[in-house]
Amino acid sequence: MPKTIVSTPFAPAAIGTYSQAVKVGDTVYLSGQIGLDPQTMTMAEGIDAQIERVFENLKAVAEAAGGSLADLVKLNVFLTDLAHFAKVNETMARYVAQPFPARAAVGVLSLPRGALVEADGVLVIEA
Repeated sequence: MPKTIVSTPFAPAAIGTYSQAVKVGDTVYLSGQIGLDPQTMTMAEGIDAQIERVFENLKAVAEAAGGSLADLVKLNVFLTDLAHFAKVNETMARYVAQPFPARAAVGVLSLPRGALVEADGVLVIEA
């Protein structure tokens, strides 16, 4: 099955050797998004703004792939402080409706560019 590279100016440009997303058949693999503003490539200030920006970035890439966050089947969240997990839940509830995707939340020592949160995911877009 051929793969299609997904890219949008409404999410941050890749800061390494990866694509914003790769689509294979009905499945879209979203690369990790941190709280970078796609226009300025600067990090959002504070955990609340970073979480919001992460979901906005994921949403933009999902839409560029022809889907939406409603198509999420798996979401991985990485936090430098798991005490912020409730904030992720609050924000996620504004972007993703039930039935919720499978999810993992992992505490990590550090993230790129000093980010406090990162998330990636998998979409299945049914035609």
